[in-house]
Amino acid sequence: MTELELAAVASRNLRYYDQRAQEFFAGTRDHDVSQNIDALLACIQGQAPFKILDFGCGPGRDLHTFKSLGHVAVGLEGSACFAQMARDYSGCEVWQQDFLRLELPQAFFDGVFANASLFHVPVQALLDVLRALHAAIKPNGVLFSSNPRGNNEEGWNGERYGAYHDIDAWRGFMTSAGFVELRHFYRPQGLPREQQPWLASVWRKRDRDPLSPEGGRSGAPRAAITPPLPDRQAP
Repeated sequence: MTELELAAVASRNLRYYDQRAQEFFAGTRDHDVSQNIDALLACIQGQAPFKILDFGCGPGRDLHTFKSLGHVAVGLEGSACFAQMARDYSGCEVWQQDFLRLELPQAFFDGVFANASLFHVPVQALLDVLRALHAAIKPNGVLFSSNPRGNNEEGWNGERYGAYHDIDAWRGFMTSAGFVELRHFYRPQGLPREQQPWLASVWRKRDRDPLSPEGGRSGAPRAAITPPLPDRQAP
């Protein structure tokens, strides 16, 4: 895709969420993602409270949780409606930024919580986004991600664009961006694998320059999109 096409993808995704912001919050506000939050916090080294970036924070459900646990949480959200809702609901600072044009402080956060957000990044831009997040994390800091999984498809599903990685492709992107895997698991808990559409994973920042060449872009070739698109911020 050209830069203009990438911008159009982002704009269309954000328009979808802006138009359904209240409906979306009502439908996801009570989702239990405590397993995901615990997975991030358990791997952060050092003394709490931690500085947490909630990447793609939506209306602020998880920001509110991090704050209630005593951590210093900052949200980042592309949707203007979600960003204001998150400020109002959580009382936290929220940065409205395009995922493809991030402006982040260097080595600032102990952890990044990317729950149901990174799958909206087109594959050709993913490595750049991951490297920006890597640079924003302190040495030995942690990134958690949860995305709807697939067989490395990418494309439009209704009005939302998504990329659906399997663990091998996702591992390739994360390691190329400078992370080392700590664990991965599938959600929701306690169900057969075919009923677990979410791939969750936890990664530590590796002590090296993520911009150094290491095999270029990773992952299998992208196929036409096939899986249904789960709601953002679902388990």
